[in-house]
Amino acid sequence: MREFSLPALYEVPADGNLTDIVRRNAAQHPDVAVIARKVGGAWTDVTATVFLAEVQAAAKGLIASGVQAGDRVALMSRTRYEWTLLDFAIWSAGAVTVPVYETSSAEQVQWILGDSGATAIVVELDSHAATVESVRDRLPQLKHVWQIEGGGVDELGRAGKDVTDAAVEERGSLAKADDPATIVYTSGTTGRPKGCVLTHRSFFAECGNIVERLRPLFRTGECSVLLFLPLAHVFGRLVQVAPMMAPIKLGTVPDIKNLTDELAAFRPTLILGVPRVFEKVYNSARAKAQADGKGRIFDKAADTAIAYSRALDTSAGPSIGLKIKHRAFDKLVYSKLRAVLGGRVEYAISGGAPLGERLGHFFRGIGFTVLEGYGLTESCAATTFNPWDRQKIGTVGQPLPGSVVRIADDGEVLLHGEHLFKGYWNNEAATEEALADGWFHTGDIGSLDEDGYLRITGRKKEIIVTAGGKNVAPAVIEDRIRAHALVAECMVVGDGRPFVGALVTVDDEFLGRWADEHGKPAGSTAASLAQDPDLLAAIQSAVDDGNAAVSKAESVRKFRVLAHQFTEESGHLTPSLKLKRNVVAKDYAAEIEAIYQS
Repeated sequence: MREFSLPALYEVPADGNLTDIVRRNAAQHPDVAVIARKVGGAWTDVTATVFLAEVQAAAKGLIASGVQAGDRVALMSRTRYEWTLLDFAIWSAGAVTVPVYETSSAEQVQWILGDSGATAIVVELDSHAATVESVRDRLPQLKHVWQIEGGGVDELGRAGKDVTDAAVEERGSLAKADDPATIVYTSGTTGRPKGCVLTHRSFFAECGNIVERLRPLFRTGECSVLLFLPLAHVFGRLVQVAPMMAPIKLGTVPDIKNLTDELAAFRPTLILGVPRVFEKVYNSARAKAQADGKGRIFDKAADTAIAYSRALDTSAGPSIGLKIKHRAFDKLVYSKLRAVLGGRVEYAISGGAPLGERLGHFFRGIGFTVLEGYGLTESCAATTFNPWDRQKIGTVGQPLPGSVVRIADDGEVLLHGEHLFKGYWNNEAATEEALADGWFHTGDIGSLDEDGYLRITGRKKEIIVTAGGKNVAPAVIEDRIRAHALVAECMVVGDGRPFVGALVTVDDEFLGRWADEHGKPAGSTAASLAQDPDLLAAIQSAVDDGNAAVSKAESVRKFRVLAHQFTEESGHLTPSLKLKRNVVAKDYAAEIEAIYQS
């Protein structure tokens, strides 16, 4: 057994709650832009004073409508200004926010609203309102439905016009640090989602210590962050609350469809995202270079960036020759890549899945450092992360200051600290199992090095045991295979089988470009090319790269290319883009069987 901890850098207020943040910002930084919103397609700054006034106006409406202290109020919307506004308004009304993914089905909405006992919900679009309406007769506790696009925020403002500032002040001060701030329902890769109760203390300990440890990334008046993650996910909430605590300017966009344009317009200094975002940035840049006939130059530049970054971790550092090459490519390639990211961004924080060492070195080599972290809903997002001044690429960093990471005898990662969840809502049995002996049992397998840097090697419940008795952690090889531009997703199989196989889906965005370059018929699809020798050879190269990271017994011997991508809509991915392995295994049982037939 091994464990590591760091002293806390932030002291959680004994009696405070998250509403203190907006009041403090208005008092100490009244004219600082703490958030920005899109008005007529252009970014418009919102000062701390204005934001507090808008939060209080919405809170008054909630109070006037009968929302009581401790009530659960749900939010079902894409990432946008009003999400953050209403989150703080719900807290200011003394209530508890229950996020609902805007892509949730009627059954999921019914379960979350019913299980949490939500008395009200704010939705964004007509489609969201229709989903709620379809199950409303089964939700007797649900009294109010407001719609953002239907003027819901203004409606709240009118409803609360007779509520005094003193009433909001009193209601907003009722919740203490150990009271629930939110109930975040886990993505549910297996079974029904469980509601994680995160307290005001959880967020204070989490965000306060992150801001202090990464202070150069959170300089008030200088730094800004663009949020494009779903706010129904705990990582998105971290990206919302931490900038407010700093404070630095926060911008929100609903998705990554036009991310390049949004980055160019907002010009953030910090980005927080999942590995797939950074993989897309790299793959898009490489594909564009190849299309422009500059593929070889890009590849040489990428190799130089990786070599330069690796050399930074040696005692000698980069050689003179490497520095010269690096400077040359900075003018030709790296500066253009940084411009695509907005031109001002220096750091990113990546979580949700492993990034991969090669990509980590590539980005640091071009002057854009991606700090990898690790966490779960139960740990209020990041429980470890790489410090800005002592990064170890390939690890998920050191423990959050004030917390402890322990590796159990069987390799499971255990956690202890103020940032952890209070328990699962209405589920004592699951709570007792997860919080045994005062430690949260993550279900992840990992190791700590001598400096307390954590590596995650797999999920305890996802370990595959082949017929030969070999234990295989799927994540290691899946992440390497998925890094290939053509690969959208990869799922390793082989439990109880004679060898390891894999199901692979093709990235539709890059397939068309690849098909053109390789002389395939116009309009080719993954289904039409599933047995194409050239495509199979390209996927095999990705598999070979993945196999290089594991032993022969753990390597993928055979794979099948599927006709369609795994998506949230198809039911194969969670809203946070994690594989629902049991669903994939069931729906593609015939494809898996085919791997082992010959």
